[in-house]
Amino acid sequence: MKKALIVWGGWDGHQPQQVADIFRGQLEQEGFEVEVSDTLEAFADGEKLKGLDLIVPVWTMGRIEQEWVNNVSAAVQSGVGLAGCHGGMCDSFRENTDWQFMTGGQWIAHPGNDKTEYTVNIKSSSSVLVAGIEDFTVSTEQYYLHLDPANEVLATTRFPVAQGPHSTNKTVDMPVVWTKRWGLGRVYYNSLGHQADIMEIPVVKELMRRGFIWAAERDGIQS
Repeated sequence: MKKALIVWGGWDGHQPQQVADIFRGQLEQEGFEVEVSDTLEAFADGEKLKGLDLIVPVWTMGRIEQEWVNNVSAAVQSGVGLAGCHGGMCDSFRENTDWQFMTGGQWIAHPGNDKTEYTVNIKSSSSVLVAGIEDFTVSTEQYYLHLDPANEVLATTRFPVAQGPHSTNKTVDMPVVWTKRWGLGRVYYNSLGHQADIMEIPVVKELMRRGFIWAAERDGIQS
C-alpha cells in the first residue's frame, strides 16, 4: 500500500483543513494509506519522509525551519512524489527560495481577486495527466506566478482578464498545471483551489487525482 502525508495549515482563508479532507478522501479511494498532520513538525523526521510515496502540502504563507525544507527536498530527490495546489504549495513560505525552486513557482498576484471568470486551456500533450480533458471555465482567483522554465506545462490561462497595471503588456499564457522533476522525484502542481469548493469541481478533482497518482509513481505512468 502506498503511503501519503498531507500537511495542512497556514492562512485559514484557503480553507486548508477542508482541502486536506478532500485530498485525503481522494487518496484513500485510490488505495493510499494517508497520514494527516496540522503541524510543520511533520517534516522534522527526514528518514520517515523518505519512506513515503507522496507528500501533499496544504500550507499557505507562514515560515518553516530550513532543516524541514531540506528534509522534504531530500525525500523528493530520493523519489518521493510532491503534489499540491494553489497557495497551499506555491505560496507556502515566501521567504524560502529553496521551497520555491523545488515546487517550480511562486504566487505573486491574482488580478481581479476571487470570482474572476477565466478559461483554463489544456495544452495539446501526450501526457496521461490531461488526456481526454477539454478546456473549462472557472470563477475563482486567477494566479499570476513566477515560474521555473524547466516546468512541463500542461494547462494555461490567458492574462489579462481583470484590468490592472499588467494590462498594458502583451497577453501572456500563464501556467495553471505543471510537472517537473526534483532529483528522482516527481512534482505536480495545480494553481486552482482558492477554497475547498473549487477542488470539488469534477474536472479539477480529476486533475488532482491524476496528479497524485503520477507523482507517487517512481516507475510506471510517464509524463
